[in-house]
Amino acid sequence: MTGALAVDLAVNGLITGLFYALMAIGLSLIFGILRIVNFAHGEFYMVGAYAYTIVALSLGVPVWMSLPVAFLIGAAFGWLTERLLMRPLYAGYASWGLMRDEYAVIVTFGLSLFLINLVDKAIGPYAMRGPTLVDVSRVTIGPILISGHRLAAAGIAIIVIATAAALIKWSFWGKQIRAVAQNRLGASLAGIDTARASSIVFMLSGGLAAFAGALLSPVINASPDVGAFPAIKSYIIVVLGGMGSVPGSIIASLLLGVIESFGAVYLSYDYRDAFGLGLLMLFLLFRPQGLFGEKGREV
Repeated sequence: MTGALAVDLAVNGLITGLFYALMAIGLSLIFGILRIVNFAHGEFYMVGAYAYTIVALSLGVPVWMSLPVAFLIGAAFGWLTERLLMRPLYAGYASWGLMRDEYAVIVTFGLSLFLINLVDKAIGPYAMRGPTLVDVSRVTIGPILISGHRLAAAGIAIIVIATAAALIKWSFWGKQIRAVAQNRLGASLAGIDTARASSIVFMLSGGLAAFAGALLSPVINASPDVGAFPAIKSYIIVVLGGMGSVPGSIIASLLLGVIESFGAVYLSYDYRDAFGLGLLMLFLLFRPQGLFGEKGREV
């Protein structure tokens, strides 16, 4: 392997990892707050891909303005999901007992199927390609060759991820979210509105996933089932990084992107999507708590 090829593969893998991170952060936040896995997370991604494509192509909105529109639509979708479907989990509407986890799985999985079929009927099963962010087809940086759209999208993804991480770390709302994630009852006793924190998390999760779908719609096209693979990879990343850990999800996303990039060239491109599953199996065997997770204890 030449040094130039190794650098090229590493850079392209890191760029892919940035897109994975946009998806995985939201899923990790939802698990951290509610301790559930959102099986409709891939449909947040699909909503963003369609929103960006339709707003930019059918309504004629400039592509740079279509991105925040896709984020806002995804955030609104996340807010509605939390208010209409997730709120009963912690609002005291019923005594859940062991049914709480089952309810979350059934509702989010049902929402996923409902949205896929709704879009299939309303728009059709045909793929729609979104417009690229820039007209430059290829950019050469030393030995590295990158498509202009991927390079621009990667720059935007870094800004969005850094902004989201800073908000979670230092903002007033971010501190409340982290407090609820650590101890929901304790945060409630301290006067934190835990229901509002959950709404914010779902809005942020929906917005970030939709933003990822918008950035990648010129590459992977928008279709009813486009969110399936990104969602599966997000689940893998959340486990690799440590359930509920945002820094862990970001590092695991970059790691997975690099491994897929090298594996596609030196092993087989046909198994590119399987490398993550192999990595997940290794982690479950030797470090089941993930990169930043802690071992569970029973007392």
